[in-house]
Amino acid sequence: MNRRQFLAAAATAAFLGIDRPAHAGRIDPKTKAAVGRALDWLAREQKRQGYWEANQMQYRVAMTALVGNAMACEGSTTTRGKYSKNIRLGVDYLLDLAEPGGGTQPNGLIGYKNDYHYMYGHGFSMLFLSQIFGEEEDAERREQLRRVLTRAVSFCGQAQTTAGGWGYVSAKDGGDFDEGSTCITQVQGLRACRNAGIPVPKTIIDRAVEYIKKCTTPEGGVQYSIKGGGSRPPITAAAVACLFNSGEYDSEYAKKLLNFCKNNLSPSGDDARSFGHWHYSHYYYAQVMYRMGGEEWKNYSKAIAQNILRKQSADGSWKEGHVGPVYVTAINSTILQLDNGYLPIYQR
Repeated sequence: MNRRQFLAAAATAAFLGIDRPAHAGRIDPKTKAAVGRALDWLAREQKRQGYWEANQMQYRVAMTALVGNAMACEGSTTTRGKYSKNIRLGVDYLLDLAEPGGGTQPNGLIGYKNDYHYMYGHGFSMLFLSQIFGEEEDAERREQLRRVLTRAVSFCGQAQTTAGGWGYVSAKDGGDFDEGSTCITQVQGLRACRNAGIPVPKTIIDRAVEYIKKCTTPEGGVQYSIKGGGSRPPITAAAVACLFNSGEYDSEYAKKLLNFCKNNLSPSGDDARSFGHWHYSHYYYAQVMYRMGGEEWKNYSKAIAQNILRKQSADGSWKEGHVGPVYVTAINSTILQLDNGYLPIYQR
């Protein structure tokens, strides 16, 4: 179900006096107000050119995609809603990077070639733009999104390492180096593109899943890279989210990784084993818990909301971590809005 279908179903349900579609939950007023303050703060932080950035003016592409996703989770699109202008400007910024001056990047990258972490931004941009593509009503704009995403998928395939993973930059630019967190970002972006109707060669995802499996330790954790680095709960949570995206809920492999996450990640604490990446961990782990639903999601969502809300600043942002408040505020806002069920990639 795309968001237009979801909104139509929700409107019909409201008119008839029945509950909303089954995958949509209800966000309590306190959380909704906190999210509103957070998104308003993010709207004020957007630069005139349409992008957002992390500390030290870094990661503009990744931040723009993550903030755009957070605003889309509220229900806004490029043409409708409180944050439509912000989303539209963010999309324009990313499309201009992919097709500068009306031309095209020679390789399909959505980002800057001189950014030493450009694969993160590329993966998050595929995720964000694929969600926008499903809602775009303008035929010319929709065709541009299709073109950019198709070339972005192609670039992903070319950037994949011989082992099947991805690194901070392409295999060619990075000497065939790969690591787990970047790999997961690409896999979820590719899944989102495929779900939106963009052709994605099966071999690319199959090789990536095999890479992740080769990175899995006997205890069920996914390590930093195929060369080692120890089990990492953040990467493991991200791997489970990708498995769930593909409908793999009940496999023994998914269960093994999920059990590792349950033993190593807590929504109510700061998780010493998250290797300083608490928000990255729970951005993905929250998706997993939401898809599981029932009491597990109810208990998790209550605990993580309490933990997140108590740390919110008066201006609506969260000022934690080394990446900066834009990143943390976008991640927290997304987690707190999963019950909205608007974006296909996060739906049950």
